[in-house]
Amino acid sequence: MAETYDLIVLGSGPGGYVAAIRAAQLGMKVAIVERELLGGICLNWGCIPTKALLRSAEIYHYMQHAGDFGLDAVAPSFDLAKVVQRSRNVAKQLNQGVTGLMKKHKIAVHMGDGVLTGKGKISVSKDGQTTELTAKNIIVATGARARNLPFAKTDGKRIWTYRHAMTPPEMPTNLLVIGSGAIGLEFASFYSDMGAKVAVVEMLDRILPVEDEEVSAFMTKALTKQGMSIRAGAKVKKLEVSEKGVSAQVEDKDGKVSTEEYSHVIAAIGIVPNVENIGLETVGVEADQRFHIKTDANCRTNVEGIYAIGDVTDGPWLAHKAMHEAVIAAEHIAGQHPHAMDKRNIPGCTYCRPQVASVGLTEAKAKEAGYKVKVGKFPFIGNGKAIALGEPEGFVKTVFDEATGELLGAHMVGAEVTEMIQGYTIGKTLETTEAELIGTVFPHPTISEAMHESVLAAFGRTLHM
Repeated sequence: MAETYDLIVLGSGPGGYVAAIRAAQLGMKVAIVERELLGGICLNWGCIPTKALLRSAEIYHYMQHAGDFGLDAVAPSFDLAKVVQRSRNVAKQLNQGVTGLMKKHKIAVHMGDGVLTGKGKISVSKDGQTTELTAKNIIVATGARARNLPFAKTDGKRIWTYRHAMTPPEMPTNLLVIGSGAIGLEFASFYSDMGAKVAVVEMLDRILPVEDEEVSAFMTKALTKQGMSIRAGAKVKKLEVSEKGVSAQVEDKDGKVSTEEYSHVIAAIGIVPNVENIGLETVGVEADQRFHIKTDANCRTNVEGIYAIGDVTDGPWLAHKAMHEAVIAAEHIAGQHPHAMDKRNIPGCTYCRPQVASVGLTEAKAKEAGYKVKVGKFPFIGNGKAIALGEPEGFVKTVFDEATGELLGAHMVGAEVTEMIQGYTIGKTLETTEAELIGTVFPHPTISEAMHESVLAAFGRTLHM
């Protein structure tokens, strides 16, 4: 006899578990199906444990520069195994937290491989046992996995994905990172700060290609100054693995091919949605050319009663986007009328050193969209708190519609900008103009004052520069 629910959520990552909680809050009887660990990739193998690693690297960096602050740290060193173990402990703690949330909201958890077998039906298999579940509505939140290089599969020994890079069997000495998005640069930053020689190869013409061009240029200079080799407009054509390392053929933007030796390689070239072997074909759910499930503004697929959220759908592939979609889907199922997702108001954050954060249109994209823009920029060197912290490198850039004063986009690089970007995100959600931002009182001394000054700069009113 099948177990019956109002909603079944397939996948328990940030999107899946939030959808289950919101649905339970709305009075639904909910089940969640997970094949590995509650919390999914983000919590166990992505967003959270990487930040723990980066925190260790940040502290190690400060220890090495203690003299800049009038302090003395004699011969700082690290134990890689303990650094990794701290990261794993953080992930374990949060996994237990999600487990507690499932119990609190009386959500039934079914561990195993879930497959859609028909309208409103999911079969869950584990250790030779099968459980049949039924529900009027199903949310697919199966996430995505790292994309393999077409010419060299990751092996966990010399060629790594992000997952291997989080639990390294050894410390790289000479590391090649292929891809310069958030994942690639975060691991490049971690291993560089921990002492590895790092090279980053990006096929497009600049690193962090989704960010504002000024941010990309600033990061190129900053990472080069730290000792990294940054090569944009280049591509890796071939990798050959040996017992001692990896031999890489790299073609530069001028067409010159060189053979280089590395101890390890991290492939960070994007993701592949987890759509295989979950029964999408059986029920007729449609996907796009890149195999991401197609959805409407309320996260509905083409099949009645089936929704999809998170990395298994179209981008941006961010945990907070998945969580917001989770609430939209759950509330729509409950008969409410949630606001559709506005992707222009989704912030992006990269937790390398220095940090990068943005929301909305870049200057170039705003101009392409036909806006006549006013642009303001303010450097951290003009901010008292940044100087006091010893973090004077960075800037804030804001883009406004000249005709209406609408905030179109904000772009930041420097210390703690991943925490500050939410100020602009709230402003965009509230459809703020420059008048409200200029009239806002910012606390002193804080780095956030650079946000205010950037807005003032766009309208010729800078105070501290």
